[in-house]
Amino acid sequence: MTTFTERLRDRRLDAAPTRAQAIAFGASGFPTQLMAQTFSAFIVYFYVSHLAVPAGWVAAAMIAHGILNAVLNPFVGAISDRLRTPWGRRIPWIGLGIVPLVVAFAMVWMPPELPAAGLIAWFLVVVAVYDIAYVVVVLNISALFPEIFRTTDERARGNVPRQIFAILGMILGTAGAPLLYASPIGWPGMAIVLGAVCLAFLVWSFTGGMVERRVPEASVAAPLPFGMQMRYTFANRAFVPYVIGSLFIQSAIAVILAALPFYVRYSLGAPEGEGSILLGAIFVTAIPAIVLWSAVVRRTSPRTALLWSVAVFGLSVLGFLAPTSILAAALVGVAVGIGVGGLLQLLEVVLAQIIDEDAVRTGHRREGAYFGVNGFIVRGSVVLQAIVAAWVLTASGFDAALGDAQPDAVDGGIRLMLAVIPVGFIALAWVCFFLYPIRTRDLPATINNAS
Repeated sequence: MTTFTERLRDRRLDAAPTRAQAIAFGASGFPTQLMAQTFSAFIVYFYVSHLAVPAGWVAAAMIAHGILNAVLNPFVGAISDRLRTPWGRRIPWIGLGIVPLVVAFAMVWMPPELPAAGLIAWFLVVVAVYDIAYVVVVLNISALFPEIFRTTDERARGNVPRQIFAILGMILGTAGAPLLYASPIGWPGMAIVLGAVCLAFLVWSFTGGMVERRVPEASVAAPLPFGMQMRYTFANRAFVPYVIGSLFIQSAIAVILAALPFYVRYSLGAPEGEGSILLGAIFVTAIPAIVLWSAVVRRTSPRTALLWSVAVFGLSVLGFLAPTSILAAALVGVAVGIGVGGLLQLLEVVLAQIIDEDAVRTGHRREGAYFGVNGFIVRGSVVLQAIVAAWVLTASGFDAALGDAQPDAVDGGIRLMLAVIPVGFIALAWVCFFLYPIRTRDLPATINNAS
């Protein structure tokens, strides 16, 4: 009788994945986005408002969290590419990281009774474990995507369930968490419920959909040193415009999300809670849009489809300049959701194509390095978001102490932050993707034999 580890070791993918494998792999998008959205949306509120930790301490801890997360990405990616085990390169990382990830996520919301200094120390330690486990698990799941799905058609179809699961995780993370922590079970109950859900989905995805390719021993080259990996990555003529374009896209999305609560309250004069209507319009529309863009990329090419989706996203975001009611803004959100669906579907498809091209040139499949460096660079969107928000609100005369009675310039500043500035980022992204040099759909089949 074979053991579980033996079955895991012997499981390899030799052809296109089955539909069941694609769905199971895609299920990983739900727990990873659920944890990420819950953390980003409520962690500051929990520690500042509920636990009464000074806001400045929490801000400093969040900066440390962001730096650690960014730095971890390229190192974990490069190490993952170099790993050689009987179970594969990615599977051991994911299998060992799932439980620490879920436990650390839950413990963030379950601190013991401590003074403020003790609570911030708890935060720093537990979030460091969460960051390490999150990068280890999520980066290696992302690195499996180009390996499991090898052609544009496979990737277009295979990314659909993953992105739909991811959107559902985003929705539950932002809308479901408040329902749980406001109920009798409180924050600890929320942590346990969401942790159990995440663990169940990750185990399903790990056992049913995470499969590595069988690589012929004769084709396995010696792993590249870290410094050489970075040089090859940044010297890639396709990756450089792609990653800069991705930074601009992520910056546009970050600025839009930061501006939406201000837009709802101070530009539209609606209750703060109605911001969920706008987010719902965007994300619910993005689900069928993912299927639409999957069909587009299968009939054109990754570059062409990405250029179209960026153009749709930019033109629709400009629509936020006009509305004076939540309903009108929600209609604009529907159009924005079509573009967002394209970006969710296509950005990883294009990055997978870059990895294929690199494998042809170098003889190595370096998914970890590329996803790691991409993750490091796009974290810069958080910095750009903070700069834009601080500049616009200060320049327009926004003063929280005035409540709803803000100067007239504030409405204009908020609409500038929500529509005009993001469109500037989107236009720069479009230029970067226009310069993206790979015009074909698929690269030579020799990529399947790279290590």
